[in-house]
Amino acid sequence: MRSEKATTCLGGRGRNSRWPKRGASNSTARRENSHPKDRQLMEAVVARENMVKALHRVERNEGAPGVDEMPVGELRSYLKVQWPRIKEELLNGQYKPRAVRRVEIPKRNGGVRQLGIPTVVDRLIQQALHQVLSPLFDPGFSESSYGFRLGRSAHGAIKAARNYVRGGKRWVVDVDVEKFFDRVNHDVLMARVARKVKDKRVLMLIRRYLQSGVMVGGLTEVSRKGTPQGGPLSPLLSNIVLDDLDKELERRGHTFCRYADDCNVYLRSKRAGERVMGSLTRFLEGCLRLTVNQGKSAVDRPWKRGFLGYSMTFHKENRIKVAVQAVKRLKNNVKELVRQGRGRNLSRFISDDLNPLLRGWIQYFRLAEVKGVFEELDGWLRRKLRCILWRQWKRSRTRYRKLAERKILDERSRSSSCNGRGAWWNSGASHMNEAFPKKYFDQCGFVCLLDELRRLQAIS
Repeated sequence: MRSEKATTCLGGRGRNSRWPKRGASNSTARRENSHPKDRQLMEAVVARENMVKALHRVERNEGAPGVDEMPVGELRSYLKVQWPRIKEELLNGQYKPRAVRRVEIPKRNGGVRQLGIPTVVDRLIQQALHQVLSPLFDPGFSESSYGFRLGRSAHGAIKAARNYVRGGKRWVVDVDVEKFFDRVNHDVLMARVARKVKDKRVLMLIRRYLQSGVMVGGLTEVSRKGTPQGGPLSPLLSNIVLDDLDKELERRGHTFCRYADDCNVYLRSKRAGERVMGSLTRFLEGCLRLTVNQGKSAVDRPWKRGFLGYSMTFHKENRIKVAVQAVKRLKNNVKELVRQGRGRNLSRFISDDLNPLLRGWIQYFRLAEVKGVFEELDGWLRRKLRCILWRQWKRSRTRYRKLAERKILDERSRSSSCNGRGAWWNSGASHMNEAFPKKYFDQCGFVCLLDELRRLQAIS
């Protein structure tokens, strides 16, 4: 039923359909390029099957509205009226995207990351473009490129990195490209897109998306460089730009892992690493016009660096572990949730707020082979929950009654409730551990990270 609706709003051939039966109008046909291959790409983008697939994807991803404030739920009804005009403009090469809405999110290392949220119509067109362009470019990408590609993920990059280190390459060149998505040179990018895309209408549309600008305070700022994060097309464009880096590393015979702009090259000596760091810096800045962040880039041992949230041990048969920075980020997120959860029912706070965060976190870090950190985190999380309870009780009389209800001896309950210590100290004290053991939180539905890790690894 859903597919039939999408087909109707994107050019279905129903009984009373107002949609064009075939391709573009006569005026469009006169504007098309003379070479058959040049005519086919934009027609493939606006083809009914491709647009229906793109519509389903945009609706499934949902997302925030753009500058026009149109939510995803209104997209179908809008297309029923406006799609003939949009399709005609795309085929004529006259479509002009709207500016993106700027959203700033905090980065893990401080500062903010600027996202550009396109309108839902532009997200639909970008998704349709991605579906047509990806089969053209993806087969030629490097086997060591793991970001934003079908059938590949960060987990594949982590496993490959572990194998390189186990093979004796125990030095890593960790290259950090400074503000990559904000500083991509448009001319460099379009030159690489044009290697395989000959349809001038598609090239013009991509450049217009790059230059559509950002809406700030009601005014549009023109984009001279960068590809805004937030649109479906941006990940593919980033891989197209950095594919030259992959090919250069392969030409030199290096083993490496790249996920988007995170690139690690694995070598056998520090001297070789310093030489590669210098040559890569010159290549990125000279050929791709990108800037290497010297403060975050380094030649070091792999177990002293983090890669995609993971690290590894120093043993010959090294094992994957969670990076220290990733543990700190989780604790900061939990602390923020706890501040918001004060005064709420503990079971509801666990099920609605805490568990979704923990399930997503452990799902990503299920590759970890060092499990001590999960046991430590479980103990810390349970202590945070005991701290919530202690703060909620507030008065000594309430604390005495609650401890007594949990079968703590009368004299011990009385002395503990009036000890004058703070909430964090009491949450780690023996009386609270005895009153609220692990079994209690299991009954509340609390996700134990260590148990969940074992379950996921058993399944895989």
